Amino acid sequence: MDSEREPVRVVIVDDEQLVRMALRLVIDGEPDLSVVAEAADGDAAISVVDEHRPDVVLMDVRMPGRDGLSATRELLSRPSPPRVLILTTFDSDDLVLGALRTGALGFVLKDTQPPQLLEAVRSVADGNPVLSPVATTRVIAAATGPQSSHARDSSRDAARKQLAKLTERELDTARAIADGLGNPEIARRLHISVATVKAHTGSLFAKLAVENRVQIALLVRDAEV
Repeated sequence: MDSEREPVRVVIVDDEQLVRMALRLVIDGEPDLSVVAEAADGDAAISVVDEHRPDVVLMDVRMPGRDGLSATRELLSRPSPPRVLILTTFDSDDLVLGALRTGALGFVLKDTQPPQLLEAVRSVADGNPVLSPVATTRVIAAATGPQSSHARDSSRDAARKQLAKLTERELDTARAIADGLGNPEIARRLHISVATVKAHTGSLFAKLAVENRVQIALLVRDAEV
């Protein structure tokens, strides 16, 4: 990031004080990031966001009172909302999926290593979706449960119509994303540069009207291509 830019303002929302303390220590140790407030539940999150106007909210999904999904929906329905990065332990996959559909830019595991966590915060601050390969695979598995034959056929037809907009190389990239690969792994599989992978992924977001890699992966799985 540009060293002359103001630090990215971060709010941490988690009901566990030790988690908030650990995240603050990691984030505040970086010159381009700054934790401006903490909250222990969804209602408090909305209050501190109104007060501090952060750039990024690290949002836990399962908390007493108002949960992270409800708080995320409320925050993202407002003008000029913060970017939301979901924190999860994967014991609440339905909430995570709901948050992604609501418009959260991605999610990270609570045990993510500090360098990857910091990279995720910076990426989300710049408006880039963040979904690790492991997280992508786990969310897809949670989202593709049993369904009726009619519903399955309908989903497949709709997904194939969406994917028909893509070039062959973009479709190859979408398939690799559905396999849970990150950009370097996709570049190696397709024998292209990481920059080209990023370009293809940007085209996927635009053509498919999606906001994150999980939505791309789900389309590929629904289409069975």
